[in-house]
Amino acid sequence: MPVLKLERLTQSEFEPFGEVIEMAGRDWFYINQGVTRRYHHQGTVQILGADGQAGISLALGGAIAVPFTVSMLERHPLGSQSWIPLDGASFLVVVAPNGVDDAPDESALRAFYADGSQGVNYFLGTWHHPLITLGRAGKFVVIDRIGSDPNCDERNLDGNYTVDGSSRDGGAIPLTVL
Repeated sequence: MPVLKLERLTQSEFEPFGEVIEMAGRDWFYINQGVTRRYHHQGTVQILGADGQAGISLALGGAIAVPFTVSMLERHPLGSQSWIPLDGASFLVVVAPNGVDDAPDESALRAFYADGSQGVNYFLGTWHHPLITLGRAGKFVVIDRIGSDPNCDERNLDGNYTVDGSSRDGGAIPLTVL
């Protein structure tokens, strides 16, 4: 079974798939009489469809351990989707560009490690795996499109892929929850 090597989640590497939501290295300014730092415009909410609107939800992701098998991906054709950890839970982000026949391009699958201080905003239509919370349950804010039109396409992959915790560059990624 092919192994997906983990990459550190950075904006430059994740750019084709969405936006990284984080404070580290980002510009900020003071608000509220100088007692709050605002890290402004971390991502853009994308909404299509006649009755679509941005919604804020909460989710509790169950604990997953590696090795983990990836056999399907999903996408949201009518809106972006953000996942932001509330309690420092680390999670895996598995994505693929769109390929032939409007299916995920399995030859370009990528796996990123979000360290619990980072969230992601998947661009509209980005193929991604559902939430993979590492080692323990995690609480997340989800910002996505709410509306009556179906907004989730699921696709089984032609192959199965393993995420075993190894890194793409050979360096150590501190998967401390494993």
